[in-house]
Amino acid sequence: MERVRGGGRTRVDDRTAIDEDRVSNDGPDRGLVLAGTASGVGKTVATLAAMTALEEAGHDPVSAKAGPDYIDPSHHAAITGTPSRTLDTWMQGIDGVRRNLTRVEGDVAVVEGMMGLYDGSVTSTAATAAALGLPIVLVIDASAGMESVGATALGFREYADHLTLPADVRNATDEPRVDVVGVIAQRAHGGRHEAGIRESLPEGLRYLGRIPPTEDLEIPDRHLGLRMGDEAPIDRETLSTVAAHLDVDTLIDVARRPIPQRATKSVESPTTTSTDSPTIAVASDSAFRFVYPAVHERFAARATIEPFAPVAGDDLPECDAVYLPGGYPELHAAALADSPALATIAERAAEGLPILGECGGLMALTESLTTVDGETHEMAGVLPGRVRMCERYQALDHVELEAIGDGPTAKAGEHHRGHEFHYSEHALASEAKSTADVDSDARFAFHVQRGDGIDGERDGLTEYRTVGTYAHRHAASGAFDRLIETARE
Repeated sequence: MERVRGGGRTRVDDRTAIDEDRVSNDGPDRGLVLAGTASGVGKTVATLAAMTALEEAGHDPVSAKAGPDYIDPSHHAAITGTPSRTLDTWMQGIDGVRRNLTRVEGDVAVVEGMMGLYDGSVTSTAATAAALGLPIVLVIDASAGMESVGATALGFREYADHLTLPADVRNATDEPRVDVVGVIAQRAHGGRHEAGIRESLPEGLRYLGRIPPTEDLEIPDRHLGLRMGDEAPIDRETLSTVAAHLDVDTLIDVARRPIPQRATKSVESPTTTSTDSPTIAVASDSAFRFVYPAVHERFAARATIEPFAPVAGDDLPECDAVYLPGGYPELHAAALADSPALATIAERAAEGLPILGECGGLMALTESLTTVDGETHEMAGVLPGRVRMCERYQALDHVELEAIGDGPTAKAGEHHRGHEFHYSEHALASEAKSTADVDSDARFAFHVQRGDGIDGERDGLTEYRTVGTYAHRHAASGAFDRLIETARE
């Protein structure tokens, strides 16, 4: 089933004034959050099965993901045919999360949680559910338990009374609460096993069905997590078989209307004409693929998007600015080195073309990239230093950046929030093993207020009007509005 739906710069402490391109949809009629007891219990599969069950029962589910992840949403999109919404209270603010959920029409929002229900330093699945006023369905690995499933669910429900929600959630929500209402039993058999699980649930916790142990339900992974939805999708027929074990009527019954955004005076989107709408070249292929839907929508509302695929041999198209998002350049380093796009990017960068590279984009803008196998490939060479891939991740956290001066993605003093997750190290990092001779006068665009950045204190290597960060920023940060403004100059 394939469906296509359509989809101002601000300080981080004034996110309520962000205009999300004149959202006119009311959003889903109701929703629920599927939360795990821990990472790895099968939240993604349970979410895909729930959306499949809802679709096959005649509903129109809207998919979303709590936290900053790119990969799980790609699997959601493979099922629904529409982008999955990113719901991160740290990056977007409470009203930003509420507003983001209204951007796609549908009748039921299915929000996949991050990590375990209560896990996370600056945000969590519990915080997201409370901010939206949505009930929580626990996904519990029941492969080796029956009565213990009920005990686990009861413990997670009662723990909410001991939880202190983040201040922004408490301040923006009347009577915020974490409401665990039911259970989906993952890897559970039928018959006596299912009956024992159902009977173990105390009053107030409803049984919403099970995900039976099934071949072909495992999504293969690699160093940044699961493989993307277009690389390793779960077979739709298999999902349909699994989805038949979920209780759609109960899913609908426990779901609730999300809390709408607070009524605030929004900043109107700038009016663009054919003469002031710049063209933004966006790298889009197997090496550059981590783009939030809101970023794409922000570009589409204020500029003309010109996609190009460096890995396929595309050259850089005519444009007024370039966006190189994150992804997997290390898996395609040889193809990138041979791509005419990198050479053209280097030439245009020296001419002053505004360029933003995020994580994988940063890697492509540096002098070279060395894979875990020790193979070194030349990159664009716009930014100083060399990048080497590592066996273990080097950073994983939400980040906050403070702009040192005016640049192509921020003005001096602005604070931008985002996240970082990478397995590479830059030659400038204090723990780097690279012997690259990096210019001592390398310039940075940001001080790191939270996170690691490039050297522990700074992020955003900059040269000409090019900036490369390890941070992935959401559209709510204002970074992409600033890039569009720079492109107009």
